[in-house]
Amino acid sequence: MRLPELLCVLVCVCAAPGPVAGSDRSCSDLPQFYTGKGFTLADVPQTEMSGEHLRMCPQGPTCCTSTMEENLAGLSTRETEGLIREAGRSLQAVFNGLYRSFDTYFTELHGRSERSLQEALSPLGPLYSQNTRLYGDLYNDLRQYYRGSAVNLDETLSEFWSRLLERTFKTSVPTDVTLSEDYLECVAKQQETLRPFGDVPRDMKAKVIRSFVMARSFVQGLIMSGEVVRKVSQVSLSPECRKALMKLVYCPHCRGLASVKPCSNYCSNVMKGCLANQADLDPEWQNLIDTMIQVASSFRTEPSLDVVLSSIPARIYEAVQFLQENMDTFTARVYQTCGTPGEPGTGSPTVHEQRKKSGSLTASEYKPSPTAGFRLEMQVSDLSSKLGEMRQYWIQLPVALCGKVAPVGTGQDKCWNGITKARYLPEVMGDGLANQINNPEVELDITKPDMIIRQQIMQLKIMSNRLKNALEGNDVDFQDASDDISGSGSGMCLGGQCSRSRPGLYAYSPDNNRVRGAAPSQTRLCSLLLLLPLAILLLQR
Repeated sequence: MRLPELLCVLVCVCAAPGPVAGSDRSCSDLPQFYTGKGFTLADVPQTEMSGEHLRMCPQGPTCCTSTMEENLAGLSTRETEGLIREAGRSLQAVFNGLYRSFDTYFTELHGRSERSLQEALSPLGPLYSQNTRLYGDLYNDLRQYYRGSAVNLDETLSEFWSRLLERTFKTSVPTDVTLSEDYLECVAKQQETLRPFGDVPRDMKAKVIRSFVMARSFVQGLIMSGEVVRKVSQVSLSPECRKALMKLVYCPHCRGLASVKPCSNYCSNVMKGCLANQADLDPEWQNLIDTMIQVASSFRTEPSLDVVLSSIPARIYEAVQFLQENMDTFTARVYQTCGTPGEPGTGSPTVHEQRKKSGSLTASEYKPSPTAGFRLEMQVSDLSSKLGEMRQYWIQLPVALCGKVAPVGTGQDKCWNGITKARYLPEVMGDGLANQINNPEVELDITKPDMIIRQQIMQLKIMSNRLKNALEGNDVDFQDASDDISGSGSGMCLGGQCSRSRPGLYAYSPDNNRVRGAAPSQTRLCSLLLLLPLAILLLQR
């Protein structure tokens, strides 16, 4: 052999990947493996090739043609994206299960409270039997609010007590005295100043609103979290990730090292690079999960959720009794303000005889059954436990994928490192896009984040703030995110009802001026933040 030819051979040998024992490298299994993946045997070469044609796998002796490399690269991407969607569907199923569990518990609690109305209020006689629709409407409005309708709880409860006051007052006047609508309106207006029902309306309103605001915001948090998972899980992997996955998963087969497993740190860097944008969800995701756990725990804070709902009939009875026992005083003050009802000569209504308390249960005496308390405790415990397991989902996803896409070997000295069978030397990158600037496996532009994922990060922030408001008993406005929350992929509809058109779906309570005033400015800020990355992209071009 002439000297130039010998030098050429030596250069090629030196440039090739590290040595691989001939006993380790074999193309014999590749035809069966390749056709088993659904490809045709015609693409498989008869003998080992030099490998200069390879674009993703390392240069050197290979068992793969360019067509095989391209086919396997597409396959590795589809398989990985399928695993990401599968993991997302599993997480969505958990959120669906938590939603169904809490929704069943809450609606049953609401239903039992409504069914106990007759038992609690039947001692009121006609005041209950002739006004069952009034009580039923109250429960229906509460139910519709929980399911997402634009019901103002403050106005609903105030209206209920006003109508109840009118009807109770009517029973205190003789039947031959006609009370005009204007007169009854005047009576109803005395509710705030004279407090005919005592402290019950104000106390009950605060507790009921807080309970229902937390319950509704909690189920909306579960629904929105599932939607975020669904949307993010459908984000396509980048072309750079496609190359890295091929090199990780199928280049060992092309190299004739099918039995050699990838090095664990090597797989970690590939997956951290591929899922860098997804990992940026982690801070806001953990914040949302922690807040939902706080809301769930608050359900058992005294007065607990089950006590508030179950005691509504008893609170109503207690309020009516208070009025009936003090009807003389109230009637006299109404006459001073609204005048004496009836035509001249008919006389004033007879003084209402004070009524003594019967043996009916009052709210102050009401105690839920031990079974009800135990069920609430179990509900909160299950919610908190399962939510806690999801906290690190986005940063644990690369590890989980490595366990499925490329199960690592036990020995780190004799594993596939992307080039040959040897130790993987680079350090493992951190989580998130900014930490991938020096990732040796996936080339990323950290100045160009995925906009779909950025939008979902903003949704997580907004929902966390709403839940924190709910913890303080403040009603919240869900309307600006209703399109995302009620997406077709969530698989959850409040109360089993999916409306085709839901304008004003998540209305706030007008009495919550602080939250309502902050909403427009927060919306404008969110819009600016979403437009900023787009402006940067345009400037770079």
